[in-house]
Amino acid sequence: MEDDNDFVRAIKVKMLMFGPLAEKMGTREIDVSLIEGTSVEELAERFELLEMISSGLRVAIDGKIESDVSRLLHDAAEVAFLPPVSGG
Repeated sequence: MEDDNDFVRAIKVKMLMFGPLAEKMGTREIDVSLIEGTSVEELAERFELLEMISSGLRVAIDGKIESDVSRLLHDAAEVAFLPPVSGG
């Protein structure tokens, strides 16, 4: 008999993109299936956004800005990628 710990669990998150990033990605919203235990950094890496994060792209999880890219994502999380705001 197999132990429940032998199974990989999946989660689903919704990615939201704004501004130039939405134009680059060709959409404002993507539903993504991930393995439980995936971090913000791993999600960003999957979509080639890590360099943009180091250049000022901010991340919000469920409406709250998150500065720790090692934070693990949870099922049904809403992950928004926010471009730097400029103006004067």
